[in-house]
Amino acid sequence: MSVLDSIRRQVVPIHPQGYVFIAAFAVVALILFWLWAPLGWLGALATGWCVYFFRDPPRVTPLREGLVISPADGIVSFVGRAAPPPELGLGDQPRQRVSVFMSVFDCHVNRAPVAGRVARVAYKPGLFLSADLDKASEDNERNGVLIESAAGTFGIVQIAGLIARRIVCFTAQGANLSAGDRFGLIRFGSRVDVYLPENARILVGEHSRAIAGETVIAETAIDEPMRLFHRS
Repeated sequence: MSVLDSIRRQVVPIHPQGYVFIAAFAVVALILFWLWAPLGWLGALATGWCVYFFRDPPRVTPLREGLVISPADGIVSFVGRAAPPPELGLGDQPRQRVSVFMSVFDCHVNRAPVAGRVARVAYKPGLFLSADLDKASEDNERNGVLIESAAGTFGIVQIAGLIARRIVCFTAQGANLSAGDRFGLIRFGSRVDVYLPENARILVGEHSRAIAGETVIAETAIDEPMRLFHRS
C-alpha cells in the first residue's frame, strides 16, 4: 500500500452537500481573524465543526436477506407502534416504528434500510419542533420515502428538527436502492422514522445507538444463512 493510499484511508470523505457551507464558515472565520484574532479562532473551530458535520464515512452493510439496517446515525428514540404519515399511503392503522434521533454531532447522511424499489417520495412542509419529541412526526417538515422490497413495504421519513432547516433527498420514484445506499441528508439535527411491515421483528431498544448502513434494527426472515457484507 502506498503512502497516498494510506492517507486516503485515514481521511473521512466530506459529502458534496457540505462544500458550500464549509466555504462560507471559512470565509467568515477569515473575516473574524482580520477583525480580532480571538474571534477568528472561534470561527476556525466552527469551520472545523462544519467539516465534521458533513463527513460521509464508508460503511460496511450486512447483506443477508431479511435484515433491516438503520437509515441514520444516532440514538434510538422510539420503538413501538404509530400511525404513518398520510402522504406515504400506508393507511391510518398503527405500524411498527423505529425512530433514530440525530444530534448535531452525528453523521447526517441517510442510507436505505432495505433493498427495493422507491414507490413514492413525498415532501411535506411543516414546523421545526425539537426532533426528539414524538409530536415532531406529525407537525415538523418531513420527507417520506416508500420502498417496496421482497420483505414488504417500508416507509422511511426524514424529519427536520429544531435547528435543521433543510431536508435533502437524493432518490426519486422508480429508483432501485440497495441496502446501505445513500438516499438523503438532513442539515443540522433531525430524526428518521422507519415504518416496518407486520412480519418484522425489531432488534433494538430505546436509547441504544445506531450506525447508518451498519446497525441491524429489525429482521423479517429469521431462518436465513450467514450474513454477507459490502463496503460503501
